[in-house]
Amino acid sequence: MEKNKSENQLNEPTQNPFAQTFFHGTKAELKVGDFIEVGLSSNYGQRKNAKYIYLTATLDAAIWGAELALGEGRERVYLVEPTGPIEDDPNLTDKKFPGNPTMSYRSKHPFKVVGEITIWKGHSPEQVKAMKEGLAKLKEQGIEAIED
Repeated sequence: MEKNKSENQLNEPTQNPFAQTFFHGTKAELKVGDFIEVGLSSNYGQRKNAKYIYLTATLDAAIWGAELALGEGRERVYLVEPTGPIEDDPNLTDKKFPGNPTMSYRSKHPFKVVGEITIWKGHSPEQVKAMKEGLAKLKEQGIEAIED
């Protein structure tokens, strides 16, 4: 049987229009090719070394991630590819949004940064303030935003 001449001869990754797109919101400055890995200070809570890293398949959830991330710097949303298995984020899916409508996931395996979304619209200042106040109330009650 003759091979298709357009077949990728170099075993390089090819674009697949049906592949799932994943996003990661943060204030960290990253470059294409960088890896987001466990073990670094978390963007949230008490900034413990992260046991998991998080991604989402919705731009809105990634924007929230960027807006709520601790630290200085510009809010950023990256396109990422998981390098290993991902699982539903129990911080959201089990407690706040059963069925995972936010399409939020976590992993212990690195995510490769493959691009940055540079044009996006954030939430209103009132929405961000209300979300931060809600998180502060949870913190006062001893409830961490991220539980490992």
